[in-house]
Amino acid sequence: MRLGDFFMPEFLHEMATTRKILDAIPEEHFDYKSNEKAMSLGALANHIAEIPTWIPAAFLHSELDFSTANYVPKDFKKVSELLSFFDSNVNEATQLLKEVSNETLNEEWTLRNGSAIYFTMPKSAVYRSFVMNHLIHHRGQLSAYLRALGAKVPGMYGPSADEQTA
Repeated sequence: MRLGDFFMPEFLHEMATTRKILDAIPEEHFDYKSNEKAMSLGALANHIAEIPTWIPAAFLHSELDFSTANYVPKDFKKVSELLSFFDSNVNEATQLLKEVSNETLNEEWTLRNGSAIYFTMPKSAVYRSFVMNHLIHHRGQLSAYLRALGAKVPGMYGPSADEQTA
């Protein structure tokens, strides 16, 4: 079995779940921070929306070097723009998951900042940890922000308390 085929159902489920929570963001609270060290709700949402771009970054390259990357974080202020960006990223990542070979997924990938190497692992492990686990972690943070703001939190693995019917 191709690993891309194995990963696909989970990927599609988690992306649909992520889209629901991004869509639940109240735009008037994009500047909300849970504390002074935390990312703002807007920065967190923009970060989550770009995480699917790490699939092409990992599958099509052998490393990501922060010291040479010209990274500029997105700063969408409208949920509609955020969702459009997310959808585009998910579509590209979905296509790559459909096409990626097991050989590619077994190749090593490195995350570095110049000479400082953060990790090297097979691309399949990068997909699971650097992409999926990372996305799910930040999605959990976002759900806590929504709850603190009194916004409705969509269910992720079944109905949420806001979706329960009596």
